[in-house]
Amino acid sequence: MHFRNIPAVLGWQANRLGPRPALRYRKFGTFHDVTWTEYRENSRACAAALAEAGLKSGDRIGLLAENRVEWLLADMGIMTAGAINVPAHAGIPAAGAARLFGHAEISWLFVSTAAQLAKAREIRKELPAIKGVVVFDRSAAADDAPSWPSFLQRGRKAMASLSTELDRREAVLSLDDLATIMYTSGTTGNPKGVMLSHGNLLSNAEAMLDLVKDEEVILLSWLPYSHIFARLCDYYLSLCAGLLVVLLESVEAVPIDLPEVRPTHLHGVPRFWEKMLAAAQTYPDPAKTLRYMFGNRIRWLMSGGAALPPKVAEAYHAAGLPLIQGYGLTETSPVLTNNRLNNFRIPSAGRAIPGVELRIAEDGEILARGPNIMKGYWKQPDATAAVMRDGWFCTGDIGHIDADGFLYITGRKKDMLVLSNGKKVAPTEVEALIMADPHFEQVVVYGDGRNFLTAVVVPNWAKVRQTLSVQGSEEELTRHPAVNKLLRERVDAALQGTASWEQVKRFIIRPQPFSMDRGEMTVSLKLKREVIFNRHAEQLNALYLDDTGAEHLSG
Repeated sequence: MHFRNIPAVLGWQANRLGPRPALRYRKFGTFHDVTWTEYRENSRACAAALAEAGLKSGDRIGLLAENRVEWLLADMGIMTAGAINVPAHAGIPAAGAARLFGHAEISWLFVSTAAQLAKAREIRKELPAIKGVVVFDRSAAADDAPSWPSFLQRGRKAMASLSTELDRREAVLSLDDLATIMYTSGTTGNPKGVMLSHGNLLSNAEAMLDLVKDEEVILLSWLPYSHIFARLCDYYLSLCAGLLVVLLESVEAVPIDLPEVRPTHLHGVPRFWEKMLAAAQTYPDPAKTLRYMFGNRIRWLMSGGAALPPKVAEAYHAAGLPLIQGYGLTETSPVLTNNRLNNFRIPSAGRAIPGVELRIAEDGEILARGPNIMKGYWKQPDATAAVMRDGWFCTGDIGHIDADGFLYITGRKKDMLVLSNGKKVAPTEVEALIMADPHFEQVVVYGDGRNFLTAVVVPNWAKVRQTLSVQGSEEELTRHPAVNKLLRERVDAALQGTASWEQVKRFIIRPQPFSMDRGEMTVSLKLKREVIFNRHAEQLNALYLDDTGAEHLSG
């Protein structure tokens, strides 16, 4: 299965599958289907409207929206017109979006709602070169922003005169041409625009087709399409395989819609699997509850975006729900490795997918090369050169590969803590051990340059209340002696057997979880460590003082 570009895949599937449903989405309380024929026709109508408005091949188009069917149709329309999609995360403030879109020099912008249109107006003040804005919600349409339905209608009217031109644009799109510029989440620095080509994305999707070779596959999709994990594994992989994708707008909708959709496959990030497991563990039979929550058609669950704690995976497997994990980055389109149902090791990130080569540098960094490696960072040649070494991409992750080719990731180079005694600690490993205990919801370990480790912990309050039979608000419970004693005991038990320098000596109990809304997590629910450390700097510094106010030097 080899195609010259992504729109060509949709054309082939539309001819092959026609009236079968390709996309399913909820609107006004009920699910609606988009057939493969409608998928293709609406995408071409979008492309025709853009072409009529003067869009040229290679132009950049912004997309600022939550997950919804129009996101996928617009993305495909942008590429069908020969242009490049530049998505931003739906929750990004107007100023942040303006920086990304200005850097990419977009000429048009698609937005979803009235709230996103308000952002678009602020963005246009900073970027007057934006020629037009289209809003998906009909009710939010205005003189300066036509609605999506009217924009498509404009394209359909123009189709008679532009059909040949669209065919030409699609025909000349090569595997080497850019499909998208995706800005990284910036957990360790300023976001960079990752340039991914049609060939990068298609090679990655095609390498994983055997994962979804079953005839009847229903994939439940909720991860944001502005993030590469869902963009490839939910969207382009399903496109190549001709699968039905059921769209949900947010993670909150997942527990509600799971019983009705009854999917066969589901992708998620570790935080999602942990929360679902924590909810199940509040019932007398957690395994039975977990199976009930996911339905009776699940064939496998896939975790990505960050390291999956082994205890979490083991709990799912024990419940009869095969949860396996893979590994990748935005720069690698994203998948580098994954486990397979017939060949997996729970602590590992799996083996390299077909076409990908991996090796470990002398300092432990994971290096990769293959057809899925990005073309570079948009307008940042120095940043590109910094991560490319003799044809190998430097991932920034530390790990090792066993004799059977399974990859194990131990941390990020930039996250590695070096204590004042010179001992090195991978904080993610310590965090994973603590979070394997059901009394903890989130943990972030601190201590770079210090003489011992400390942490900020967010308890699983439901489990804590169940264990101690205590009452009160989360804020009150952070000061409850029994809560402090329980969490101290659980931390010590979780880290039993680790080296002395890997022990968390003191910690702060935080009442509320870290969140994207407060800027403490990325869209893939990874912790922004520096943001968290800065927010709790005074409390963390106090953990290193003794009762007299002097720096605490004993271990």
